[in-house]
Formats: sequence, C-alpha cells, structure tokens
Amino acid sequence: MKKISLFLLAIVSLSLISFKGDKDDKVDLHTIVLIKNEGFNNSKVMETLFELTDVNGPRLTGSTGMRNAEKWAKAKFESWGLANANIEQWGGFGKGWEINKSYVAMTAPYYQALIAVPKAWTPGTNGPVSGSAIFVKIDSVGDMAKYAGKLRGKIVIMSAMNNETKPNFTADAKRMTDSELYKMEFDPHIDEGTTNLSQKPKAAPQTRQAMMNLRLKIDSFLLQEGALAVISGGRGSMGTVFTSNGASRAWDAKPVLPEMEMGSEHLGRLIRLLEVGKDVSLEMDTRTTFLTADTTENVVVAEIPGTDPKLKDELVMLGGHMDSWHAATGTTDNGTGSAVMMEAIRILKAIDVKPRRTIRVVLWSGEEQGLLGSRGYVKNHFGDRLTMALKPEHAKISAYYNLDNGAGKIRGIFAQGNDEAVPIFKEWLAPFADLGASTVTLRNTGSTDHISYDEIGIPGFQFIQDPLEYGSRTHHTNMDSYDRVSSNDLQQAAIIVASFVYNTAMREEKIPRKPLPKVNPSPTSYLR
Repeated sequence: MKKISLFLLAIVSLSLISFKGDKDDKVDLHTIVLIKNEGFNNSKVMETLFELTDVNGPRLTGSTGMRNAEKWAKAKFESWGLANANIEQWGGFGKGWEINKSYVAMTAPYYQALIAVPKAWTPGTNGPVSGSAIFVKIDSVGDMAKYAGKLRGKIVIMSAMNNETKPNFTADAKRMTDSELYKMEFDPHIDEGTTNLSQKPKAAPQTRQAMMNLRLKIDSFLLQEGALAVISGGRGSMGTVFTSNGASRAWDAKPVLPEMEMGSEHLGRLIRLLEVGKDVSLEMDTRTTFLTADTTENVVVAEIPGTDPKLKDELVMLGGHMDSWHAATGTTDNGTGSAVMMEAIRILKAIDVKPRRTIRVVLWSGEEQGLLGSRGYVKNHFGDRLTMALKPEHAKISAYYNLDNGAGKIRGIFAQGNDEAVPIFKEWLAPFADLGASTVTLRNTGSTDHISYDEIGIPGFQFIQDPLEYGSRTHHTNMDSYDRVSSNDLQQAAIIVASFVYNTAMREEKIPRKPLPKVNPSPTSYLR
C-alpha cells in the first residue's frame, strides 16, 4: 500500500507540474479574437506588400532600391505609432550594384527579342554591342584549349544546365498535404537540407566549391580571349529565369565579362541553331552601376515597448529579410515575409496590446548573401557565434520568429530541435486549427535568418508554410511578383505570427532554451 501511495503521489505531482506549465501557456482567447478581427477585417498586408514591391521595386542589398525601401519601412512604422523606429547599421558589405538598362535580341537568322537578365555584380556592355554567337561547352580546365583564338568579338553561349523545357505534367503550385504535415511532426529525424519542401536539394559543399572554382577560371579565360559578353542559363522553364550573381561584390573582385542569364526556351533555341552550324547573331545593350559611396548596410527596427516593471527590458523579436534579387520585385522572397511581419506588429499596435516584454520587429538586409544582416545584428547585440562570447542582452531575449518561405499560409512551426518548446507551441496553435495551422515539428530548417539566433543559443524559429509556386516559379526569378500572392494566405500568416509574438511577450517565463552551442571557429557558411 505504501508503494502504491508513493506512486500515486508522484503522478499527482507530475500532473501539478504539467498544469502549471499549461496555465502559463493558456491562450488569451479574447486577445486572439481581437487579433483575428483586425487581421481579417482591417488588414493592410496587401497594401504594405504593394508599396514594398511594386512601388519600391527590386531590393538587392547595396542598391538604391534597398536604400529606398529602408526609408519607406521606417516611415511606415512611425505612421503606425511604433516606438524607436530606426535604420540601424550592421556592418560593411562591399560594392552595391543595380541594373539601369537591359536588352538582348537575336538578329540572325531572324529577329527575336529574348528573355534574359544581367547577372548580379557583372559589368554592362558600355553601349550597344553586336556579334556572332558561339556555343562554348567547358566541363573541365582542359576543355578551354579547343576554344583558344576563336572567341574574340564573339558573344559566348554557355551550356544550358537543365532539361526542364519538356512539358510539365505536375502543377507548379502545391499546398502541403495532411500526410506531409504528419510526417514532419512524427518523423523529426531528417536531414536539415530537405525540410524545405519548396526547394530542390543542393549540391554538396565540395561540389559547389569545385564548380565555383572552375567558373572563375572560365571567366578569366573568356576575358583574356576577347569575347564581348556571355549568355548562360540555369533551371527554369516557360520564360522563368532563375537569377544569381555572376561576380563578387568584393572591392578586389577580378574583372569579368558582361553576362546575362536567359530563359531556357530561348537559350535552347540558340544552342540548337549553333549545334547544326547555323549562323546566329545577337545584339545586347546592358548598363549596370556599381555603388561605392556608402557600403555600410542596415536593418530597420521598431518596437512596442514592454509595460511590466520586471520584464519590460526583455525582448520578443520577429522579422524577415527585406532584401531581394534583382530580376523582379522580390515579392515572395521575401516581400511577403517582411509584409506579414510588419502586419503582425501593426495588428498588435492597432488593438493596443500592453505587452509585458518589449516586442521588436526587424527587417534584414544581406540575407541572400549569407544571412549577413541578421548575423551582423546578432553579433552587435547578443554575441559572437565564432567565439561564443556573449553580451548581456543575450540573456534578455525570449525568442525570435522568422518568415521566409514564400507566400503560402502558415501550417505550423519548426521547433528547431527544442523539445521544451513543442507543448507550448501546440497550445498556441490550437485556436488556429480551423485555419490549417496545427503542426509542430522538432525538425531543424535552415537557409534563413532564424539561424543567426539559433547558432548562438537564442530560441529562433521559422514557420512552416505552404510552398505554392515558391520553388517552381518565384524563388529568385523574374516571376517573383505581386501577382503570385494570395491575400487570404498572408492575412492568416500575420494573425498567427501576431498571436505567437503576443503569447511570448505575455508569458511568465522566457521560451525554454537548448544547451548553448559549442565554440565553432569554422562554421559552415550559408551560401544562397
């Protein structure tokens, strides 16, 4: 009987502990109703997205468009009545770059305007140029010899990188199925690089490095041989061009030729004509500008101050990267994430919440070049990820929430291996099951700014989103535009983010933390 009593006492004790945790994380349904009402009936998210994308345009870090967007975002925060709105420097970046003119066409065997975009950080043509096209296929350094002396005055066509121009029998857009979400939640042991269902697996780091080294040698060879320009292509179909950088932004970057990335169908036509010996002539006129006057880059911040005498110095943070690539307006990558985070804090301000902790929103730059903005900010405020030398503010932040996987609605959240956060987040998602969001997975997900927090031991989280067309049509492409967005999805996402931020700000304790990472003087760089 004594043993049974002790057993029952242990069960009761565990129940009381569990009840204490549940009580602390019990959702304030009245505030959730206010958040939903403001988010659905008075939403400004599409208006904000329009101004950020169509009005401001592309926002490559270091460009005039990014500078304009930063000023706009600060003014928008101020107009909503947020406190401490500021454009804050995080560090140096290198040369800025932007496109001022872009044109390419085939003039023989007939005229045809072609779909192409200059590669970032490549020079322009310094006026119109024209010349015969030549198809060049270099798979190794040894292949260069066969083109020696044949490239002067020519426009080089590089080999296509994909076979995606065949009919596509699957939809471009998709939502996550119940079985996919179930697997994410109940099969948490999976490689980090495959958790983003919207993107294709990337090559191994050593393979990528070998490809980069070969390309540097090819660039030098083409320049020395006197070619006029380069046209290349990657993945993409039906007029979609996936953009990238074609040169370094570093001050001492080696010179390269003007280069454009072309749509697969148009590039394929040029290659087919050249392979059967047809004469192909092209004309190009591209103008790009390198911006060197101000190379210190920024983030945009604003706050709702905390009100609890004991907790107001603690922080809850939310954010997304505002920088983009240059071929379109960077809507789904990551105008939507930025607009949703802006809308989330606007909602909280509009319903006049009085958070116990300070709520701080941050819009990043430099994400596309390696999480540079968020890593710079974290280093300035919280600590150095390389030495794990921590600053006092490190102990005062509860959590950071990020959004950056396209325009799809939120289906749940990645707990990033934080077991103690799982039951908390499940409780917080319960009111949104009818909106399709209920999944909490222990899986890690990489490739965006929450990593800058997670890698220094601060709880950093990314929400699970429906992929829609992110991987197939909009991510880093000339199709990344306002037209590819569902307003209902963004409203739903902003409401859920606002609720998570509010719950975190009101919670008695900070979000539980994983053990601090060990010092890693040579972390794997994130390249995008």
